[in-house]
Amino acid sequence: MNTKLAWRNLKKNRLYAFINVLGLTVGIASCLLIGIYIKHETSYDNFHVNADRIVRATMEYEHSNGAQHIAVTGTKAGPQLKRMFPKVEAFVRTLKSAAVVSYNDKVFEENSLLYADPNFFSVFSFKLIAGDAGSVLSSADKVVITQNAAEKYFGHQDALGKILKIGSKTYTVSAITANVPSNSQIQYDFVLPFSLYMDRQGPEQWWSANNMTYLLLNSKDDIAPLQQQIKAYMNDVSKNELKMTGREYLTFDIQALKDVHLFGNMPDEFEPGGSITYIYIMLAVALLILLIACVNYVNLAIAQSSGRGAEIGVRKVMGAGQGELFWQFITESVFTTIIASVLALALAAFVLPLFNNISGKQLLPSAFLNPVILVGLLVLSVFIGFAAGAYPAILLSGAKLVKILKSGFSFTSGQNVRKSLIVFQFAISIFLIISTVVILQQLSYIRNKDVGYNKSNVVVLPIDSKIQPQLDAIKKAISLVPGVQQVAAANNEPINVGWGDVIKTNDGKKISVNAIPVDENFIKTIQLKLIAGSDYTHADLMTLDTANQYKNYRYSFILNESAVKALGWTPEQAIGKTINKNAPGVIKGVVKDFNFKTFHDPITPLILFLNDDQLYNMFVRVNGNNTAATIAALGKVWKSRISHRPFDYRFLDDDYDALYRTEQRTAGVFTTFSVLAILLACLGLFAITAFAVVQRTKEIGIRKVLGASIANIILLIAKDFLALVVVATIIASPIAWYISSKWLQDFAYRIDIHWWVFIATGAAALLVAALTVSIQSTKAALANPVKSLKTE
Repeated sequence: MNTKLAWRNLKKNRLYAFINVLGLTVGIASCLLIGIYIKHETSYDNFHVNADRIVRATMEYEHSNGAQHIAVTGTKAGPQLKRMFPKVEAFVRTLKSAAVVSYNDKVFEENSLLYADPNFFSVFSFKLIAGDAGSVLSSADKVVITQNAAEKYFGHQDALGKILKIGSKTYTVSAITANVPSNSQIQYDFVLPFSLYMDRQGPEQWWSANNMTYLLLNSKDDIAPLQQQIKAYMNDVSKNELKMTGREYLTFDIQALKDVHLFGNMPDEFEPGGSITYIYIMLAVALLILLIACVNYVNLAIAQSSGRGAEIGVRKVMGAGQGELFWQFITESVFTTIIASVLALALAAFVLPLFNNISGKQLLPSAFLNPVILVGLLVLSVFIGFAAGAYPAILLSGAKLVKILKSGFSFTSGQNVRKSLIVFQFAISIFLIISTVVILQQLSYIRNKDVGYNKSNVVVLPIDSKIQPQLDAIKKAISLVPGVQQVAAANNEPINVGWGDVIKTNDGKKISVNAIPVDENFIKTIQLKLIAGSDYTHADLMTLDTANQYKNYRYSFILNESAVKALGWTPEQAIGKTINKNAPGVIKGVVKDFNFKTFHDPITPLILFLNDDQLYNMFVRVNGNNTAATIAALGKVWKSRISHRPFDYRFLDDDYDALYRTEQRTAGVFTTFSVLAILLACLGLFAITAFAVVQRTKEIGIRKVLGASIANIILLIAKDFLALVVVATIIASPIAWYISSKWLQDFAYRIDIHWWVFIATGAAALLVAALTVSIQSTKAALANPVKSLKTE
């Protein structure tokens, strides 16, 4: 019976029912989308059987100029910790790499090659479709591939036992794994034995940190005790084995595998991690959107109360008690919410591709059919129904019969609550808009700030061991291409330098630095700014004398300002001084500090040194007049000289932007939901204004008869509502400033939040609210007053 009455009430009040259902549908759909996103983010690496017992070891060290924390370790960390501590059952080292992979006429540049120790598939639970976990990496000529890689190279053929050429060597496919789950911090398409890397690296080393190290413990309860034991052991190693003095030390921190994705975020991560901060932000946004929808419901239910006076009066006269009326209104609320939930499920599935594009995920519609999600949706529907309907139900069911029959059904308390809820709605909307503006301003600052070099119009090309011997000839050929201005090579891109090193002065001072091996053209191609000394010349390469076991090997160094300052010199004083980095070298120049990491990190000491055998990236500066033609010409030169790999290029500024993908996605989410929030708030305001106009129809008619203009009538209706938006701006602004300031503190280089952002946002919200109110106000002002006064 209650359900039938609820349906009749919805049909009777179609406008308000539509707005309620639409608002709740959008609010619940937002919760569903963000809910499956959060579920995915918090499920990283949970699928491993040993997930609770696996930890990652990260490296921490100091050389007199502050502690450094990096995600990678040397090759000795895993095996030595296994040898020293019974709590460590096994270790696995992994190294991410890239190579050209070919099979017959299929040749591709692959960026997801992983070197791993033989027990990789025993420690981790990546699903093997074919092959034995204990033996698939047992010899140096074996490779494990994923289903995607198998289909890419072999189509529908059985890939097991097939021969792949990776780089210059051939490997037998020893196993096929299921495609790596998207919620895995370790991603790969090919897995090769770690011994291949060790053959090049040499004996186990504490330093030369390039690989990830994972430990399998006997018990998850061993994590805290083992951490203390490692600290004590490495303190002894630092002093006695590594001969580190003073404040210098080397140690390892261990982190639970399931915490890596959201709490890792260290330099040299193999895969971009998430952030628990952004999880909290997304959760807050979903709840705020839902709150706005619920507020719409409460507001409209209270506003409709006077229109239900006759119904309530008749039902009370017929003997309906307060409890019966209360449950009738709660049933209506829950009924409306369930309808909205069903529609929300369909809406969420429909817009999921768009949400994936914004969030950067690959979530599937099947995620909504998860029993946890469905049960959660049902519970959420009932909870929202009760929460949103409770106050109107109490208000309506508790009305005194004599009041209804004597003076009609209206509540001054309902008006106050309604105004408070409108303020609450717009405060949420304005908070979200201000936060979005701040995020977008910070991203604009990152894109446009002078980072100390020119990242525009630079094409990045790969260098491998086959290209290395003919690199000078290739660079010369490329330099002759029309549109090419400069060509250089370096170990790494200058946007995110991971190479860590140590330099010492002749008087024994030692500092930690980041380093980039470069060629003689790097400074001018990237357009770094020399502030002292001179640039490299080809003659400087002659000092890299490898004869007599490197006895006469001499570096030429160019330092940044921070490195010179850390050594206690001015840029001018540094020129000509000798420092040591495994071998001695002379400081030839000093460049102005530039951002060689993300804006989250401050600029630290950096050295650039000439090197001719560790250059893995070529940089081609083009004039930008006809980039497409220049790229086509580069491709022809590449194909004529390099036959073993495809012409695979990228732009330096694109790689730079990719560093801030998490922030860009956050901005996209905030922008989307801020627009939704203001639209929902305005939708509710539209309905409330429509109801207010109906309530004041006769008053408006009388005022028009007495000479009130259209402008007077619009102002009469609009002023109270617009004043509420002003109050909402005053409330939201300090909260938005505080939260935005906290977010910005994660950046070493950031914008200042300007006062005009709050004024502009408030004005924009006021304008949108004014337009919303004016639709109904103008309609009322233009109505024929005779018609409104005739109706009793």
